[in-house]
Amino acid sequence: MTRMTSTMRVKWCILRTSIEERLVYRADFAFATLVRFLPIVTQVFLWGAVYDATGPDDTKVINGYTFGDMVAYSLLVMVSRAFSSMPGLTTGIARDIRDGAVKKFLIQPIDLLDYLFWHRVAHKLVYYAVAFFPFVFVFWLCRDYFHAWPDSITFAGGLVSLLLAFVVGFLIESLMGLCAFWFLEVSSLVFVYMMLSYFLSGHMLPLDWLPEPYARGIQLLPFKYLAFVPAGILLGKYDHAQLMIELLQGFLWVIVLFALNRLALSRGLRRYSAYGG
Repeated sequence: MTRMTSTMRVKWCILRTSIEERLVYRADFAFATLVRFLPIVTQVFLWGAVYDATGPDDTKVINGYTFGDMVAYSLLVMVSRAFSSMPGLTTGIARDIRDGAVKKFLIQPIDLLDYLFWHRVAHKLVYYAVAFFPFVFVFWLCRDYFHAWPDSITFAGGLVSLLLAFVVGFLIESLMGLCAFWFLEVSSLVFVYMMLSYFLSGHMLPLDWLPEPYARGIQLLPFKYLAFVPAGILLGKYDHAQLMIELLQGFLWVIVLFALNRLALSRGLRRYSAYGG
């Protein structure tokens, strides 16, 4: 019991300190939020041109999506990506390994992954505290693109899927960072991941637009939880049974990715030489 209390105290200390640290950059968060909304304007014009090219009917449907659905999907993907994106996480881990800064986690009673996780939680808490009202304002302006408010089960599932987006995004990027125990330079890996993630997560296009069997194979991967699944749930693309299946599969991916992170950290520390300052 005492050990558990001590562990929780350490986690709370990390979270509180990280929040105080991130509050220093609150103006940067506000500016980043403003910039994040700018691509939505181009998306509205882009999809408007695509749907206008298919015919004059305002209710024209492409692959099960109306023009309003695509604008709503783009907005919800933006929210999902704000949860799942982890700027600087992979390169930060690689830099600490390369420079020797990671050795502090070998001599202090703080787990590397635990510290990074709560640091990112603090980052997201501060970001959404700053960005909450701009998000509300943009969604209010675009309220006509949403058909109806989701029912309570769907809405709760959507919130859970956003938390899954955060955890899956964290575990994927931390795993890439831990690869620096074997490959000191991971910038090429990050570039490839960003390119693939943009497509495989559903950020570029809804994954249910893809032809079979490619769509089925891609949806077996964890990347869909970064954007497509949260947006699809909140748009009502899943019934309650499908919703539970998707969330269950998401939790299974969390377990797999967590195990891979622990394995990579354990094996990496065995070969780590602790050079650097």
